[in-house]
Amino acid sequence: MTTGTNPYTDPTARRAFLDREARLRQLPSIERDLVRLGEMPDLSRWLEQIRATGGCAEPVYLTGHTTTLDAATGEVLRHYTTATEPGGRLAVRCRNRRATRCASCSREHSGDTFHLVRSGLIGGKGIPEAVRTHPRLFVTLTAPSFGPVHRAGDCHHARRRRCDHGGRHGCGRTHPDADPLIGQPLCADCYDYPGHILWNAMAPALWKAFRGNLYHHVATRAGVGRSQVRALVRVSAAKVAEYQKRGAVHFHAVIRFDGPNGPASPPPSWATADLLLETVHSAAAAVALPCPDSAAYSGGRLSFGTQLDAHRISNGDGGRLTDDAVAAYVAKYTSKSAETAGAVDRRITSLAEIRALRVSPHVRALIATAWRLGGLPELEHLHLRTWAHMLGYRGHCLTKTRAYSTTYGQLRADRAEHARALAGARGLYAGWDSETATESTWRFIGTGHSPAEALIAAGIAEDLATNREIARQSAGEPS
Repeated sequence: MTTGTNPYTDPTARRAFLDREARLRQLPSIERDLVRLGEMPDLSRWLEQIRATGGCAEPVYLTGHTTTLDAATGEVLRHYTTATEPGGRLAVRCRNRRATRCASCSREHSGDTFHLVRSGLIGGKGIPEAVRTHPRLFVTLTAPSFGPVHRAGDCHHARRRRCDHGGRHGCGRTHPDADPLIGQPLCADCYDYPGHILWNAMAPALWKAFRGNLYHHVATRAGVGRSQVRALVRVSAAKVAEYQKRGAVHFHAVIRFDGPNGPASPPPSWATADLLLETVHSAAAAVALPCPDSAAYSGGRLSFGTQLDAHRISNGDGGRLTDDAVAAYVAKYTSKSAETAGAVDRRITSLAEIRALRVSPHVRALIATAWRLGGLPELEHLHLRTWAHMLGYRGHCLTKTRAYSTTYGQLRADRAEHARALAGARGLYAGWDSETATESTWRFIGTGHSPAEALIAAGIAEDLATNREIARQSAGEPS
């Protein structure tokens, strides 16, 4: 079509316009979207935005402006507005930690977690390096049994005896690691689904009780009063939640002894790794919380499972667990959630949705149980329907004590400061100093990609991942 012609007044231009629209309608929707994207006059700038987000799968779009002023004179040093951006909007990262939702942002979150945990083990990021000499353990706390489930390797030995529902006790088979039967109950009618859901819901409270017990058991073994122990030693910790195949939450935690002033002070001489190891076992065994009262379920008291692992973290002495290995292990699980147990990564809104889910019968029963219990007035405070997709667990993926190490917010601020320093080195902000003021107005206007945009963003994310892997291999680092 000739430049300047109007398809509403020029017959030739109108025929060309209608022919083009007819051809587009004959294309599949994603191809039509690709054509639309290719005809964007500011496509290159949109691509720059998506590269800046790392190929985020679900970017957040904002509109607004930022003005940086000299605080003394009021002179405008820099003004940015989205009015000149493609579509009048700016794409920013979604920052979703789940790899199933956004691989790019989950990788960045896992990287932040690695440095957060590692700085609490070897120092850095505002934590003194002397923290490496403090007693440190890597601990795994598990859930109790709610009924026998199929397990990897040699499963339960088959027995002639049958349960009350006619099912045989035991399995008698050897399951490979990828067998979908792993984690499924031997008899679904025997399995304690309400107890499973309520345990997951109360898991954060169990962790809190365990941390409180640690101080009490340290005081008993050290021979000091419970009111005095916190003035002598501090227990710092960071823990991540992981879903087992059966759908029960368990915790991996780094636990450290500090002095009364946190990581900057050494713990007393009696606060040894052996003492920490003993108290972790005894404190976990002593946890017993009442099950939430409900006419639909009376489950007694809630506690941790008997399978508790606690290992010293190597201090450069050739031990099995190194600082980097522990930090990487914890970081790995921040990108995962209930989907590792076969559940879903989005909230459930109705019973009809539960029936339509493409999940195993065991996971469907867990989600349905959470939904049913969530409708009981006496359990309303647990918000089980809100967290049914998480199988009842409503805690954060990763938590830490205040003194353990740095924070996610500080890590992001450091990254932003590094980006500003690089921009300053390129002369983009020459003449700036710290005496500036910023005025900003931003508004949320949407999220996500169109089909064609999603394809391009995925390609950008894959290219960036490939480039990182090549750079890692060139530097001789492990994958």
